[in-house]
Amino acid sequence: MTSPQFRLQDLALEFILVAIVVFLMAFAPGFATWDNFLNILRNASTTGIIAFGMTFVIILGEIDLSVGSAIAFFGCLTAVLVQDLGTAGWVPEVSIPLAVVVSLILGFLVGSFTGWIRHRFNVPTFITTLAWMAALRGGAYLLTNSFPVTPYPEWFNFFGSGFVFGIPFQAAVFLLVFGVTWVLSRYTVFGRAVYAIGGNAESARLSGINVLRVRIVVLALTTVFAVLAALMVSSQIQAGNPTVGQSWEFTVISACVIGGVSLMGGKGRIWGTFIGVMFLEIILNGMTLLNIDEYWQYVARAVLILGAVLIYQSQEVSRR
Repeated sequence: MTSPQFRLQDLALEFILVAIVVFLMAFAPGFATWDNFLNILRNASTTGIIAFGMTFVIILGEIDLSVGSAIAFFGCLTAVLVQDLGTAGWVPEVSIPLAVVVSLILGFLVGSFTGWIRHRFNVPTFITTLAWMAALRGGAYLLTNSFPVTPYPEWFNFFGSGFVFGIPFQAAVFLLVFGVTWVLSRYTVFGRAVYAIGGNAESARLSGINVLRVRIVVLALTTVFAVLAALMVSSQIQAGNPTVGQSWEFTVISACVIGGVSLMGGKGRIWGTFIGVMFLEIILNGMTLLNIDEYWQYVARAVLILGAVLIYQSQEVSRR
């Protein structure tokens, strides 16, 4: 049985986050308000949704560098499809759902292809998704001729800025995805298979796990989450913009690492990623309210990542 000392060590990041929240409540004007809390949830939601998928990817022993470009490409693809269908006489109530379905299916195929390439040719996902990162970003510019496409009616803004029972729609989706992925990781055969493959893919294969299928599903799921985030971003700005999502892969991976997901594979928690996402967003929100220079925020994020890695490394050493 795990001793109480180790359980407290496992909650180190949570304790640090609580301390930061208490500090900001005392010194950051406007931090301790319900509106600001909802704003933090809304801002964390799009990167957070992708981070939950990325958690599975990293636990699997892989990495996906294409999620930022996927945000741009699928947001632009959906907008261009809606615009073209509108030109052909389709009403938005039909063209938007159709364009969304097309984007989700194509996103699933992109992720599936990455998983298949990884398994069939043993090409690291780092390489494949690096190629996708360039291709999808270029595709976004080609689709839009480098200009935002704005075909959406006013009601579409609900999915980026609307509220459900007083909670931002984006935040509601974020919490829903968190719940679903948490259950998947802890209580399903699929979740156990992801950990097994991340620990030792060959041993997992010999034990009867379909490694190809798991890799395809994980990478496809992450791309689908990126499409979902892209749709919410497009709804918020009412456009498909090829410049959105710049460096989001860095933010997403940072949240996972801060949350204790091992880049070596086989270890990590969805709950940890949730804390990592909130940690980053609360820090950035607090520094903004304290009028700290934007460039110092980048420095602070780097320090946080290094600090989180050191904390979890010290925990691993203490367990040996």
